[in-house]
Amino acid sequence: MKLLKTTLFTLLLLCTVASCSKDPIAEQTADFTIDLTLAEQNDAQFALEVLTLINEHRTSIGIDVIKIGSQFSSAYAVEHTNYMIDMSQINHDRFGFRSAALQSTGAHQVGENVAYGYNTAESVVNAWLNSPSHRNNIEGNYTHSGFGIKRCAESNTYYFTQLFYKV
Repeated sequence: MKLLKTTLFTLLLLCTVASCSKDPIAEQTADFTIDLTLAEQNDAQFALEVLTLINEHRTSIGIDVIKIGSQFSSAYAVEHTNYMIDMSQINHDRFGFRSAALQSTGAHQVGENVAYGYNTAESVVNAWLNSPSHRNNIEGNYTHSGFGIKRCAESNTYYFTQLFYKV
């Protein structure tokens, strides 16, 4: 029994000491370089229609409108939309990285809505407004938005990524 207690104490001590060590990987600076021309793949007209409807909703409840964001934010949104198309599914994979990338350029908070299968701005915005988490982003304390709206050539289906952020 004494040997077991000594072994457990030693393990506990090692874990405590090990947890205080610095992780060299965590200290590395992330590289947020992205091909800004990705933003050109966004369906800008569709994005404008979505943003117009979102801003009409925001105005109707007394909050400020959102402006079109930077080419940087749309490049990240398009990159994620391309990823979802490649995966044939919607997801928020690596949202933390996209958020950190926008924060590296001055964003104070970041949110994201994704969707697929809608053919009109009205249908995707209505779907988001009927989902509490998506609605929270639409009504959130954000100032700008980047878009990645693309039609998948194989399935003829639209995929959407909308990044919300406050500067």
